[in-house]
Amino acid sequence: MSQQVILIWYRNDLRVHDHEPLFRALQTQGQIIPFYCFDNREFGKTAFGFPKTGGFRAQFLRESVANLRENLQDKGSNLIIRCGQPETIISDLVKDLQITDVFFHSEVTAEETHVEKELEKKLTNYGVKLTSFWGATLDHLDDLPMTIDELPDVFTQYRKRVEKSSQIRASFPSPDRLPSLSSEINCGDLPTLEELGVKTPLKDERGVLNFIGGESAGIKRLSEYIWEEDCLKVYKETRNGMLGANYSSKFSPWLARGCLSPRYIYDQVQTYEEERVKNNSTYWLIFELMWRDYFRFVCLKYGNSVFYQTGLQGVQIQWKEDWERFKLWQEGKTGYPLVDANMREIAKTGFMSNRGRQNVASFLTKNLGIDWRMGAEWFESLLIDYDVCSNWGNWNYTAGVGNDARDFRYFNIPKQSRNYDPKGDYLRHWLPELRKIPGDLIHQPEKLSQVQQKEYGVILGVDYPRPVVDFMKSIKANEKLQKSQ
Repeated sequence: MSQQVILIWYRNDLRVHDHEPLFRALQTQGQIIPFYCFDNREFGKTAFGFPKTGGFRAQFLRESVANLRENLQDKGSNLIIRCGQPETIISDLVKDLQITDVFFHSEVTAEETHVEKELEKKLTNYGVKLTSFWGATLDHLDDLPMTIDELPDVFTQYRKRVEKSSQIRASFPSPDRLPSLSSEINCGDLPTLEELGVKTPLKDERGVLNFIGGESAGIKRLSEYIWEEDCLKVYKETRNGMLGANYSSKFSPWLARGCLSPRYIYDQVQTYEEERVKNNSTYWLIFELMWRDYFRFVCLKYGNSVFYQTGLQGVQIQWKEDWERFKLWQEGKTGYPLVDANMREIAKTGFMSNRGRQNVASFLTKNLGIDWRMGAEWFESLLIDYDVCSNWGNWNYTAGVGNDARDFRYFNIPKQSRNYDPKGDYLRHWLPELRKIPGDLIHQPEKLSQVQQKEYGVILGVDYPRPVVDFMKSIKANEKLQKSQ
């Protein structure tokens, strides 16, 4: 029997550790050809006209692919890199390299599954076997204590059932060596950002962390956060922070591109609990990984509904497409410092804290009444840790059209500002025009008297905008409108 020639099609799994397709391919003792394609469709425009993959995310992706190539080379192999449409390029490689099998990690949302289906069609006549693996979640799809159709619409119900019955599978070991690639294979060059049609983002020194893409940088971040800085033991207490590198783990960019496996993180937490401490914080990090799993399973259950205006619950709400106010939100000029500081941070760095995301999303949907999909797409364009399931799942949830859709829930922005940035340090960090306003006054500059405005060098409507809407009036108006649908 002739030797198997297996193409490992890399997607959002840019790592060597805990990689089942790679592990299974090695077991066959066949030839292994690792491959990554920069899909040109990922660099187009969203439905509302934003760049689909903005500069920060594109740079992180490029660094991640470069590091994957380095790590494969260190083990004796290499990575074929191409630009275009994976289904077309793979079918060409099949012909050129006599490939017998394609191994890959499966995805769940429309654009990604479309590529899988198109590839299957193209390879029908070649006798090539496609084998998909499930590898993006902590709990394996096949180990859930319910079918996907039975997935609860409330996270707590899901979590309790999973915690009661499921076992996390062991991680797949990293290979020591890989079979070499033939020198005749053209591995291709890593494209520049310019070649991908993306502007190189300007680095802002105020960013919480210098995010560098790749498995090596992801493992380094994990090692620093958990072991060197020993931050895990207080994660639950600090996770709602907004300023600095270590208030939260910030593993999400590496998780989103699969540079870090959730099972690898779980293994590290288990070791930490054995060697240092087991407490609410160690539990809470796993709890957050379960939320990430949940949104992926939700997307599997509901399909394209997650992208519809009515959301996965089919809720009819008369959303506005108010571009003038949306632009104020985008640019951090709403007159609400907590919203503005967070929106400037994401625009300048591609990152925003979880607490920030909840507040700005609430403001867009519950105060401005603007179509939540505009916000979801803006996040898709900018976020360095964009994960299709988590992003759209969270926006569904915040807009009141997703999981556990009940009542009219909103965040009290001024109160949140005082609670989570009591001294105003975060606000001053991103809103230098407000830095002279002392103490508690910074949370609501619209309450400054004219004398105070002159004293602190911030004239409302000139140096800093007046609030675009009255907070409680806009909440009541949108609640009335949304409940009348």
